[in-house]
Amino acid sequence: MPVEIRVGPPTITISQGRTFMVTTQGGEIEPNTDQGVYSMDTRFLSYYKIYLNREPLKRINASQLTFYAARYHLTNKDAHTQSGTFAKDTLGVTINRIISEGVHEDIEIANYTGVHIKFILELAMRSDFSDLFEVKSGDIVQRGEEQTTWYAKERRLRTTYDNKDFHRAIDYCVLNDVVVGYANGRVYFDIELQPNEHWGTCCEMILEHGQKIQRPDSRICSRSHTHHGKTSSGSVDKQGQKEIHYDFDERQARWRERCTAITTSNNDLQRMYDQAIEDMGALRIYDMDVSDEAWVPAAGVPWFVTLFGRDSLTVSYQNMAVAPGFARGALQRLAEHQAKERSDWHDAQPGKIMHELRVGELSYFNVIPFNPYYGTADATILYLIVLSEAYRWTGDVQLLTEFREVADKCLDWIDHYGDLDGDGFQEYKTFSSVGYPNMSWKDAEYAVVYADGTQVKQPKGTCELQGYVYDAKTRMAEAFRVLGDEARAKALEQQAQVLKERFNMIFWMEDEGCYAFGLDPEKKQITSVASNTGQCLWSGIAEPEKAKRVAKRLLQKDMYSGWGIRTLSYKNPSYNPLAYQLGAIWPQDNGIIAAGFKRYGLTDEANKVIRGVFDAIERFDAYRPPEVFAGVQREGANDFPILYPGGANIPQAWATGSIFHMVRTMLGLRADAPNKRLYVWPTLPDWLPDMELHHLRVGQCLIDLRFWREGSVSRWTVLDRRAAKHGTHLAKEDMIEVEDDPERLNALT
Repeated sequence: MPVEIRVGPPTITISQGRTFMVTTQGGEIEPNTDQGVYSMDTRFLSYYKIYLNREPLKRINASQLTFYAARYHLTNKDAHTQSGTFAKDTLGVTINRIISEGVHEDIEIANYTGVHIKFILELAMRSDFSDLFEVKSGDIVQRGEEQTTWYAKERRLRTTYDNKDFHRAIDYCVLNDVVVGYANGRVYFDIELQPNEHWGTCCEMILEHGQKIQRPDSRICSRSHTHHGKTSSGSVDKQGQKEIHYDFDERQARWRERCTAITTSNNDLQRMYDQAIEDMGALRIYDMDVSDEAWVPAAGVPWFVTLFGRDSLTVSYQNMAVAPGFARGALQRLAEHQAKERSDWHDAQPGKIMHELRVGELSYFNVIPFNPYYGTADATILYLIVLSEAYRWTGDVQLLTEFREVADKCLDWIDHYGDLDGDGFQEYKTFSSVGYPNMSWKDAEYAVVYADGTQVKQPKGTCELQGYVYDAKTRMAEAFRVLGDEARAKALEQQAQVLKERFNMIFWMEDEGCYAFGLDPEKKQITSVASNTGQCLWSGIAEPEKAKRVAKRLLQKDMYSGWGIRTLSYKNPSYNPLAYQLGAIWPQDNGIIAAGFKRYGLTDEANKVIRGVFDAIERFDAYRPPEVFAGVQREGANDFPILYPGGANIPQAWATGSIFHMVRTMLGLRADAPNKRLYVWPTLPDWLPDMELHHLRVGQCLIDLRFWREGSVSRWTVLDRRAAKHGTHLAKEDMIEVEDDPERLNALT
């Protein structure tokens, strides 16, 4: 029997909304790292250490309990106190943390020494109030004034930061009536315990930004705030406890009820999918919800807990068959930030959809242009694709009506700003002095390289951008036809067809059997073999014979690692499997490529990519895919994937969403809610013999489906159809009909 291997980061992260905490496995925050307590793009706590009589504690073990809670078990080293000496491993120290808008922590100590003891527990804390961008860059500059005050009567340590009218503060409050003081930068507790006696207290971190104060939910505390913190039994004092009530659990339960569920005999996939549902709910930014039916996802925890353009839209697309509310929320919030005028500092032009919104100190004072920043070449195009996809899954023509003006401005941006030189192709270039050198989804500074490994200068246009435009204009032709504008629809269809023909002539590399990475400033091909070429199949811009050759090329060993398709061929001199986008593997990228393979009838190829990525996810802690992982070649069945050394977001929204996207690809789900149809084209691999979908929402209908393999053939049947709104009845003509996808025959031929 092979040994089960689990791969995970060396830290523990808990989060809720836009507040998160990153610690060591021992629950501490080490100096000179990116650990800490963060909210609103500010690090409120940058150092946290626990001491017993000035000696650090030892970690026994620890775990994240749920996305918002963690538990740490610690013990002592040999301790020398005024009352005597007690041996190592004779005190049990447990810290429970729950994060909401602030952080609540319960500290409990059990005396297993067998004797009466006295000691001092110390908590050392410091705050640097650094902007998140400074933390990640490692270049932290002190700008404002900090002040720390201990309020003894209130048992409260307050540290404030002020830079002109920019204000941040953190209060560390001891809630129980215990003996506590503050000296030498440490909150200390004088503790005296009899054998087998327990001591405990509740504490909370209250975060303050501007005029807003973020407190932990008072209902999450399990102790009475007036209790003296001691018990003489081996368990927590029941008289000092309150019933625990978590709003987050109720919200998460409501979220799960709304999502499409699966059941399958493949236990790994079952656990992977269920964890993805949990993580996607955890990534909701609740204070950005548009309504109870329209939500916004954070891009990732811990570093991308904010509104993004490309990420929010990609996640919305991935979630369409699971939770279409993300699309409604993303479309609304991004429309609110659509650029109205040109601002070179922000890389904004009229009609452009934003890239990233930040509210930290650097953005507040406009030191960086992230309030918001528009340095993305694809978000504006993806907005149109997601608008169309949301219409196809919901059948809600009001979406097209409501966002028609936004869509018009997006199309205008594509033609006049996305196409910088009027040649019909998309190119990008930063106009900001601190702008991104790369603005496609591969936005690392070094990501776009020639075949000799040298960097490509701006302006440049990557191949997948052209495919996105083809798809967007094809979809918008459908939308304008629905809205009664036939002339606009025909014009968009013609533009899309011309683009497809020119793209297949100019971007194709006959010798490599795939599309060029892009075009450089001289309109010459960037002849590197990169994963971008696979995304051209997802958009449908590839000609069928070329699509087959692209799939064959991407599955050669220099591109396919066994865990998925690399971002760049290992034959390229700049290849580095440990680098962000020079050979690493991205689950979201692979999900898009697999969907593209399936679109052209390349089902075995699609399933091979999916199997590789799923094999990797099975080996990550708790079945949670990181944003990116190393592209090192897989070596046998007992191997495991290597984490990206730069520290990837876990969970990360579009990595998590890739699981939904790949399941949808294997089942071949394609919605046409306006015409009351759901098309299916299941191609289950041999490792997935069966699957059921429960309460899949299409239009106003919930559908349960069963899929299974008979030999090498995939079958399906409808188990149930009903109204999505509880207690209502759908007329027969409004019920969604499920059919074999007629496009399957086109793809196979």
